[in-house]
Amino acid sequence: MGKKNEGVKIACENRKARHDYFIHETYETGMALQGTEVKSLRAGRANLKDSYAEIKNGEVFVQNMHISPYEQGNIFNHDPRRPRKLLMHKAEIVKLFSKTREKGFTLVPLKIYFKRGKAKLELALASGKHNYDKRQDLKARADKRDMDRALRERQKY
Repeated sequence: MGKKNEGVKIACENRKARHDYFIHETYETGMALQGTEVKSLRAGRANLKDSYAEIKNGEVFVQNMHISPYEQGNIFNHDPRRPRKLLMHKAEIVKLFSKTREKGFTLVPLKIYFKRGKAKLELALASGKHNYDKRQDLKARADKRDMDRALRERQKY
């Protein structure tokens, strides 16, 4: 019996992170969530814009991540921007702690998704880009698009 197909459903993505940062490593983490937060995530009502992760007392917390209150949640709803604990192995946390102490490294959430029914967050060890780096990326992407277009035109005939 092989591994059955793992259904991965993406709840939200931080597309701007790849534009603003160089991604060096990524980690899959679990999240400690309340019940209404999970329901809001399943409905795709989350936002990773301007969010980041930090390490306090040997634990990793994601800050500034917005999960909208669940509409049918009434008194059981949560604070949309509360810090949420990320679940990682101690060795990974120690490694990330030492890396983030180096110059220019930060922890950036890339996306939230559901894997085998559990909410997961993809966390990246990243360093910031300068404006000239962003311009070079945009130019490279435009050049690749132009080359692909020219190849398609040439293959038509």
